[in-house]
Amino acid sequence: MDALNPQLRPLEVNPKTGEPFLRLISHKNIILTPARLDDGPAMITYFNDERVYQWLRKNAEWSLKQAKQRQDEWLAELEAARDDPILKVVDFCPVGSIREVQEDGTEIFIGDIKIGLAQHPWELEGTGRLEQGMPRSDPDIWTFGNYLAPSHHGRGIMSDVIQTIIQKWAIPRMGVRRMVVTVFEGNAGSVRVLEKNGFTFRETIAACAERCGVCVWLNGS
Repeated sequence: MDALNPQLRPLEVNPKTGEPFLRLISHKNIILTPARLDDGPAMITYFNDERVYQWLRKNAEWSLKQAKQRQDEWLAELEAARDDPILKVVDFCPVGSIREVQEDGTEIFIGDIKIGLAQHPWELEGTGRLEQGMPRSDPDIWTFGNYLAPSHHGRGIMSDVIQTIIQKWAIPRMGVRRMVVTVFEGNAGSVRVLEKNGFTFRETIAACAERCGVCVWLNGS
């Protein structure tokens, strides 16, 4: 895989490793890359921190190995289409691991973001999909889950991650036009991040998902 494959645009490619990456709009030393199997120890550390795990349990089902396998398959799909003169509209984002690039070029894994089709009942309310049975999903409604190392909270990094991945990949390469994102009630940090990215509050769902409430946020068109 190299920089000559136009299907990777707007991703860049690390000339040393051949790995694609997406640089954040504002935090130029932060990049998004595919998952790496050696991220495991750092992920376990973050999952054991209460500032992360108490909001993470519904996304933790994504194991590192599964994510790596899927991203490899997605990148192979783009590689196979390298001679197509038209950029493919795809239903995936091949980069989601958040890394801080140090002055010496080393990269530190600091978090993750994943985009997928919305499929929970409260996300699909009003779409007609709930009456159709499984699979309960809508190709026009997307969502994402994310987390960031506590050491990097409060710097505007996650807000930049969301803005970058939506503007540079989700909209132009996935055709995403509508997103519904849920956060657990009381997660003020995630609420602020969503508000900064143009999401507006829709409703709080009581006694949902074994929690006291879930806030549902709908991104404006």
